[in-house]
Amino acid sequence: MREQVEIGRNRSAQRSYVFDDLDIVPSRRTRSSSAVSTAWQLDAYRFELPLLTHPTDAVVSPATAARVGELGGLGVLNAEGLWARHPETEKVLGEVVTRAATDPAEAVAELQRLHAAPVQPALLTEALDRIRAAGATVAARVSPQHARELTPTLLAAGVEVLVVQGTIISAEHVGPDEGGEPPLDLEDFIEGLDIPVVAGGVGDYRTAMHVMRTGAAGVIVGYGQSAATSTDAVLGIGVPMATALVDAAAARRDYLDETGGRYVHVIADGAMSTSGDIAKAIACGADAVMLGEQLAAAEEAPGDGWYWTPSAAHPSLPRSGITRVPTVAPDLATVLTGPARSGAGTMNLFGALRRAMAKTGYSDLKEFQRVGLSVRR
Repeated sequence: MREQVEIGRNRSAQRSYVFDDLDIVPSRRTRSSSAVSTAWQLDAYRFELPLLTHPTDAVVSPATAARVGELGGLGVLNAEGLWARHPETEKVLGEVVTRAATDPAEAVAELQRLHAAPVQPALLTEALDRIRAAGATVAARVSPQHARELTPTLLAAGVEVLVVQGTIISAEHVGPDEGGEPPLDLEDFIEGLDIPVVAGGVGDYRTAMHVMRTGAAGVIVGYGQSAATSTDAVLGIGVPMATALVDAAAARRDYLDETGGRYVHVIADGAMSTSGDIAKAIACGADAVMLGEQLAAAEEAPGDGWYWTPSAAHPSLPRSGITRVPTVAPDLATVLTGPARSGAGTMNLFGALRRAMAKTGYSDLKEFQRVGLSVRR
């Protein structure tokens, strides 16, 4: 049982940990970083970097999704974003950026207005075709509320990996969703698909186990916590990522035993500011990480140095602002694979992960999940 801390008379809370509370402990063995692999495989798809992009228009266009794929990661396009709603997407993104430079609140209002336009299947298909034409694995994100509606279009467009992502996905949803639609039965939904589905976000063992039992190939832990997100301020909800990942990894192990060998990938989404945080996420049990804010610093990012998450466009209760991200690298290649030009941990993110694995003596991601950890407090 996790430690319970008394916070007042007749009320206690569970003690949880974030990445800043932990350190990775070196072992007695080291190895050359050239002998380390950061590759992982999701269903039939192998990636050299344990990376999915956070599905925000601020980071992911068809061009950047293709470039991330070329560099070894998986670019995830937001199927409910601007690329699916407006034919001149670069132009409307430019309008958002222009407003953000003078009044970020007005920029959020502009995103809400732009997302009021309907998703156009032809535009969505065209965007996905551009990713496929570049030779990258085609991945798209839908919200649980619109998964049933949009998935036929995505399948017809040749999507190879489907991400069903909300701020929080629960083990049990009671009552109809907004608009009177019945809640998504994730197990029934996944059962009818022939492609791998990644679902989240979750924040505890029980919910992670539930999502694994639906047949998901991967479970997202967290909700993309970054400088732009305001879920904690708006809803009072937070995910202590170190503890949440360890709990999800425990659910993965128990589910593996329960099914006699079915492995579900755990993907960390949020609260990773530096390459050291990425290493800690893998050390806590993640198979891959979902990054957004870090990639917004690259010159290819459609947001031109501004970052927001999909929840910024919620029509009645946005849970993300629009935040300026300092440009720390000239391109995505430098951010992901280097070389780093400073010691801040914001460039060569996966070269740093490779070095952390080498310094602690582990040759692949599965082994590194067993590295020793210490608590600072």
